Amino acid sequence: MIRPREIPYSDELLADGSVHRRYQDGREEWRRREGTHMVRWHDNEGGSGTDELLGRRIIKRQYADGRVVYGRDLGYGRTVWGQGESVMVNRTSFGGRMGAVLGSLGLVTLTVTAAQFPPEALSVEEEEELRRQQAAAQNSSGGDGGGSSDGGGEDGGDLSDLDDAWRSGDDGGWSDDDFG
Repeated sequence: MIRPREIPYSDELLADGSVHRRYQDGREEWRRREGTHMVRWHDNEGGSGTDELLGRRIIKRQYADGRVVYGRDLGYGRTVWGQGESVMVNRTSFGGRMGAVLGSLGLVTLTVTAAQFPPEALSVEEEEELRRQQAAAQNSSGGDGGGSSDGGGEDGGDLSDLDDAWRSGDDGGWSDDDFG
């Protein structure tokens, strides 16, 4: 088991419907939804790109320069990136706060096993298959974020609840992650 570096963050829903994400390590991102499974972002370090939710809780981060890295939503507001180098921990979502409480009680391990790592690379065909799985999972749950094993559920991957909160401007609904 590996204990990756944890990087807590919090999200703030802005009046224009975008999100300002603040990481504890000083990085900041401004994020805007583009469809159900895509978020466009730019940061305070000159980086930009997109995060795309694929199936099986896999997140594809593509930088503007073409680099691609993958993450995996672990639940409880945690997303592991790369081969366990870091875990982003959402302190804004209910799942993230609950994960912190359960972790302090020893009920949720903060270590990550190799089986939880995202893939290092995917072919175009593999990505397309994961997109099909994500679409099927969303359709089978009625598009309500119903917590399927592929969709991410309450605390991470599926964005339909978040999408409703973004559309309505209801900050109280901002409880889900938007792709780690």
